[in-house]
Amino acid sequence: MSSAKQFLSDNAAAVHPKVWDAMRAADESDSPYDGDALSRRLDEAFSALFGRDCAAIWAATGTAANCLALATLVQPHGGVVCHREAHIEMDEGGAPGFYLHGAKLLLADGEAAKLTPDAIRAVIDPIRDDVHQVQPHAISVTQASEYGCCYRPDEIAAIGALAKERGLGLHVDGARFGNAVAFLGCSPAEAVGPAAALSFGCIKNGAMSAEAIVFFDPAAADLARYRRKRAGHLQSKGRFLAAQLLAMLEGDLWLDNARAANAAAREIASACGERLMHPVEANELFVRLAPAEREALRAQGFAFYDWGADAARFVTAWNSDPAAAAALARAIGGL
Repeated sequence: MSSAKQFLSDNAAAVHPKVWDAMRAADESDSPYDGDALSRRLDEAFSALFGRDCAAIWAATGTAANCLALATLVQPHGGVVCHREAHIEMDEGGAPGFYLHGAKLLLADGEAAKLTPDAIRAVIDPIRDDVHQVQPHAISVTQASEYGCCYRPDEIAAIGALAKERGLGLHVDGARFGNAVAFLGCSPAEAVGPAAALSFGCIKNGAMSAEAIVFFDPAAADLARYRRKRAGHLQSKGRFLAAQLLAMLEGDLWLDNARAANAAAREIASACGERLMHPVEANELFVRLAPAEREALRAQGFAFYDWGADAARFVTAWNSDPAAAAALARAIGGL
């Protein structure tokens, strides 16, 4: 398989050269853990990005970022409303229950793996306010969703208004936040809305081993730092994680990378027509393909995941070869 024809996952993409450069530059003695000069710059850097005071800490994985963020919003006897196909439900191996000490995920429905205020109400309204039932403490949405669809600013704002009305924290899983902002053409602040915490994804977008947890209530970050240590995620040489995050923010590299990935996805989508199962708004495509058609694509060297019996998922990345994306589009168009 040629790496140029690899559309399995953006997790497999190369590390951006500017990130490597930043890590090499960080390879000198400094304070351990998160006391180094680079880690101390994160609050200011993310506050500038979002145009308001916030606090940011690093984590090595998206799962840890999501769970540590949620652990600041949810007590062990509480619950998190999320889409039934959300990453925290389907792809994190029970980590939310582990990190949140048994807190429950309360599953909601919604088209294209997106929540709406009505879908959230349908889950929380029937819950009685008594000790015999798990009480909702937070809402978690994914921007962009598991099917690569983006919440518009007014949609995030409406969910945030419901969260405020009901006294719930709002968490945004932003594993592909850059792709969402690139598609929406709005500010990062508009794309995250009135969230209490954001998992700001970088690994899928050109970093190696660093995600940011952004808290819009800086006091929550103090709690998260204790939880991060207890969970075994306080790395001794945290400057290498901070260096990656700062490199991604420098000159809006995170946004340029996301735009490149989205452009490759649009190129492929241009040939898919009615085969598309969902709108292509970020860097994921879900395409109806019969088994024989999928094998025909693999015979041409393309790598991707099957999606059920009669579909495939293609994921582009910041370094997807435009020529390979065009070749895949031609191949799908010729089926």
